[in-house]
Amino acid sequence: GYGNHETGIIKRHETDILQRFVTLLNYKAGSNVMTGGYGGWFIVNQVIRTNTRAATKIKYFHGSGGGGLVTKGALNLTRAMESYEGYDVFTMGHIHENSARNDVRDSINFHATKGYYFNHKQIHSMITGTYKEEYMDGAYGWHVERGAPMKPVGGRILTIDYARSTENGDTMVRNIDSMKFPL
Repeated sequence: GYGNHETGIIKRHETDILQRFVTLLNYKAGSNVMTGGYGGWFIVNQVIRTNTRAATKIKYFHGSGGGGLVTKGALNLTRAMESYEGYDVFTMGHIHENSARNDVRDSINFHATKGYYFNHKQIHSMITGTYKEEYMDGAYGWHVERGAPMKPVGGRILTIDYARSTENGDTMVRNIDSMKFPL
């Protein structure tokens, strides 16, 4: 999806490099990749067993603001929990940090044959890093001039696994996590 650098190029140069890239990729690969917005949703549909399917709802937002020297974006993740509902994963970037956390929400669900049941909804939130090294040796540049610290370089790999519940062998439990993607 888009970020402030991509929208800046559209504004100043009147060309959409992200859409041009996706159009060329689809042409060359015969694929149907879609260009995401500055924020949006996507669903990961998985076949767990022959007759069992699961959907993981992911909310993404490029991000905004400066992140905070001490909190490193943790407050942005907390704000997201209050702003959006129904997601299993929330991901954002923009502040050039790289971290993840897991939260749990008390909820109630409905199953067609079992009726209502209590659920501890697992929520995975992550801040993806950057591939732009701005600090270099700390001698010069806009990043150094504004007093910004070094930032972690790299992204995150999201894993979505399923396992049978130890309490009830018929119930599938989803485990979502992510790890830093080393360069």
